Amino acid sequence: MNITSKIVALSSAVAFALQIALALLMLCCFSPEEVGTFSVISQIGFFWTTLALAQSPLRLLANHSASVFDDARQAWFSSLQRFVWLLPVAALAVWWSGLSFANSLLWALLLSLCQLTWMLAQSMRLRMASVWAQACVRVLPPLMALLVVVLAFSMECSGSALLAAALIGYAVGAAWLFPTLLISGQIPQDTSSQSIASTSEDDRSATLRMAHTLTDALLATAIVVVWQRMYGAQETGWMAAPLRVMGFVPAVVHMAWAQVLLAQPQHERTNPLFVGVAGFTCVALLGTGCALALEFGWLGQQWQGVWPYLLPLVIWQGSSCVAAAFSHLPFENHKARKYSWACMAAAGVQGSVLLLPTLHIHTTTAQMHLLIYCVVSAFALIALTFYIYRLGR
Repeated sequence: MNITSKIVALSSAVAFALQIALALLMLCCFSPEEVGTFSVISQIGFFWTTLALAQSPLRLLANHSASVFDDARQAWFSSLQRFVWLLPVAALAVWWSGLSFANSLLWALLLSLCQLTWMLAQSMRLRMASVWAQACVRVLPPLMALLVVVLAFSMECSGSALLAAALIGYAVGAAWLFPTLLISGQIPQDTSSQSIASTSEDDRSATLRMAHTLTDALLATAIVVVWQRMYGAQETGWMAAPLRVMGFVPAVVHMAWAQVLLAQPQHERTNPLFVGVAGFTCVALLGTGCALALEFGWLGQQWQGVWPYLLPLVIWQGSSCVAAAFSHLPFENHKARKYSWACMAAAGVQGSVLLLPTLHIHTTTAQMHLLIYCVVSAFALIALTFYIYRLGR
């Protein structure tokens, strides 16, 4: 593994460790209702971001032209156009969640726009020669958000401080892309990335990428919106807080492993299965840490409702780590289209289980609902992993 890959992997791990610290701080300093409201608004913003990007960061890594500035600028303007078109969809999600409409929609809009720009900045910097810029664009935003939350807690601010902290962090990350919008021409790129065009390719049409993005975004957003709608803000907080902590691990696996392999091919590689198992182990350790914190009363009585959610979330997010570890293979073998169809099929299975209670097909408790959903999701993700492996072969 070259020095660039090591720095990117380390900075991604540090960035997500900071976000885990932020999530744990939320558990200690804010009520389940405040965390639940923040989770719903931020997830709607993330849904908006994901759909507007339509996997542009991944395409920016896999398909290279002579100028990374031109690629990044084109990706940002096309994403911004989709961002505007999707405003009614985001407004509908805010309305359906039952939160204050105007205030929540404004927060979601600001969070989404800054997060969209930051995600493109990360992919752009990954193709550039400055490894320390790659580290800073990942570490500084969560560090800034953590500092704002600490300051807000010391000043006894309300739950809206969580939204303000997230917005400031995303804005710091977005600042790394804005200079490229004013610059054209070629810049120094990492020399190892020049061979990427012959080894990887995103051959999907814009329609297929949009459809894939839509299914992923709907599934990620639906779980918190459904929980808010069916079980209330407190249950949403109990479910969303540990999910936010554990969900960082598959994100680290994807960003520090799969994306680095696409942007900068390596001569020697670790078996993806080892990476996936390591990610699963990290998720299990985080779940154990949450259980110990609850057992020793470090989080207070108001968070005891988290207990039934821990094991299902470990199973689900651990399986996500395994799938993420293999996600680069279809692009390296020019089979991204088949990969997208398989991912959408898995998401369809997960979404069906998630939405069954909303259709009054059966009634159950929130905890049993999540257990069923997580077990089905784990089976779907493992099946997806086997399919990805077959594509790679």
